[in-house]
Amino acid sequence: MATTKRSKKIKEAEIESKDQRWHCRNRVTLVFGSNDIEELETYLYTSKGVKFQTVQFHQAKSKAIEEILDNCIDEFYRNHVTEIKVDLSDDCQTVTISDNGIGFPLTKVSQVYTEFRTGSKFKDEETDSKGFLFRTLGQNGLGAAATCLTSDLFEATVKHHNSKKEQTYTFTDGALKTKKTKTKAFRGASGVKIKVKLAKEVYKNPKIDKELLRKRIIDLAYNNPGLKFIFNKEVHFYKKGLLELAHRINAKSSYEFGVVAHKYETLNAKKKKVKGLIDMTVALVVDKKSDDREKFISFVNSTPTFDGGFHNDRIKRHFINHIKEKLARAAKKEKVTVNDNDILQGLTFIIGIVMPNPRFESQTKRKLVRDNQLEKAIDAFVTKNIKKFYKKHPEYLELIIQRAKTRTHFQDLKDASKQGKKAKKQRIEKLLDANARKDRSECTLFICEGDSAIGGLRSARDKLNQGGIALRGKPMNVSQATLKDVLANDEFSNIMASIGLTIGVPADPSILRFSKIVFLSDSDVDGGHINTLLTNFFYSFWPEMFEMKMIQITKAPLFEVVTDKGTEYIESPEALEKIKKKKGIKIKEIQRNKGLGEMSQRAFKHVLQKDDFTIITAKDAKKCKNILHVCFGKDTQLRKDLLLDD
Repeated sequence: MATTKRSKKIKEAEIESKDQRWHCRNRVTLVFGSNDIEELETYLYTSKGVKFQTVQFHQAKSKAIEEILDNCIDEFYRNHVTEIKVDLSDDCQTVTISDNGIGFPLTKVSQVYTEFRTGSKFKDEETDSKGFLFRTLGQNGLGAAATCLTSDLFEATVKHHNSKKEQTYTFTDGALKTKKTKTKAFRGASGVKIKVKLAKEVYKNPKIDKELLRKRIIDLAYNNPGLKFIFNKEVHFYKKGLLELAHRINAKSSYEFGVVAHKYETLNAKKKKVKGLIDMTVALVVDKKSDDREKFISFVNSTPTFDGGFHNDRIKRHFINHIKEKLARAAKKEKVTVNDNDILQGLTFIIGIVMPNPRFESQTKRKLVRDNQLEKAIDAFVTKNIKKFYKKHPEYLELIIQRAKTRTHFQDLKDASKQGKKAKKQRIEKLLDANARKDRSECTLFICEGDSAIGGLRSARDKLNQGGIALRGKPMNVSQATLKDVLANDEFSNIMASIGLTIGVPADPSILRFSKIVFLSDSDVDGGHINTLLTNFFYSFWPEMFEMKMIQITKAPLFEVVTDKGTEYIESPEALEKIKKKKGIKIKEIQRNKGLGEMSQRAFKHVLQKDDFTIITAKDAKKCKNILHVCFGKDTQLRKDLLLDD
């Protein structure tokens, strides 16, 4: 190995050994997380509800107090605690937490609260009296000791149930000094009471955020049904747990997805068969009006997983996949594609999991990592409960389809806008345009039935102010078509481009190329049908055109009757019979026009030079939309009822 040239004597690194107190106080972030204020997207509890907001959050201070609360919850898991009391002083610097558990041996008090790796929660592979693996919040024996070592004052009073003795230890300045009372007998409830004042030297500002502490206590109450909490005389007690939290967020649109106790068998480190139990609760809250992305309120063994993790991701992905599969047929029928956001928009997942040996990314327990048994439990849980959820809440599935339709409609409107701008620049072959260039306010567009009609219109029109465009057969029924289908329809695209209309953009007379749109079709049943389909098209997208009296209709004469007094243009057989019976008139010739293509030039001029056409009015918008829905919608029964109605 090569040697390196160095001076004769080099100053060596100084090797130091620091005790737990120094390490904890100077490296508190390794134990409790960030010692700086951060912004956290979360929620606070109001008097009756929940308010989602951004809060100023101090991870380390919050975790230091939570470690003491967690010890109480672990005693509840062991069926030793029924009540937890928390008091915060008026200056928000001193917190007192007490439970009515069984306490622990008084000889262990100093060790538990001043030494790391000391506790009763290291039995990862051992089972309780029923043969199930233990489930706890604490696992490393660091929390309570770290809180004590980073406090100016840490007072622990332990009333030990088995010995019927109590003793108080007072640790000051991070346990540099310790005082203890003599042991004595006690009456009443056993348990542990901890009084904490965090060290200013460590946390900079030892003041505790009252609202965030209150939030944590209420969270714990919801996570542990049947456990009573008292915070500054405010009582929190719930029987249904997280389902009640969902109801508190929104009573009208909260759903119980499922509650399950998943049992499994596994091998411990000694290759011995043991049983495990995973309790899981999932509730959903749907805000139908919200455009926000999904939210998660999730807990693992009562610990809030602010950064999510495996449980959130797995439940969300399974939920999405099942919903998509369920809605595949309905989406195909509606010609839409359901995406993840259609399902998740405005949705809040409330997830509670209690399991043996959860594994987190760090001591702060903000993010859960993957677990094989939990994965199996979640997969079975979602698959089992999703069908019940469909049947119980069909309105949620309808909401998703509606969102997909709205999103598709919005995208089609954007496409329509682009297509409209592009079409305005292109020449429309089917358009026989009016010649006016500057002032188009007097221009009229005739929408005619058939190409042959354009030939007659061409020679009879007022070239300056009258134009025409022909239809091939009957136009599309827009009530049974998607917006994309309408945009792809050449005839409607040509009509829109000719007038200067864009779907999704209100009609503005000042920029339109024609001030009147006149339907001109054959005087038969098919012609009438064409007129109604055109009316449906314009009213569906530009109802304001009817208010402005821009949409009009005129009839082609069915008969041209030449008499000794001139030519009469007759629109119906009944009117023809009246002419025949009229005295003093001699009929020389009767020409019946089967369609616009058979009309004479004189007849075309008669039609085009009328002073007024019939204006199509829409006085009641609601009634108009309803009748168009009946006549052109997908529900055929509505049309049958209309036709059979006496």
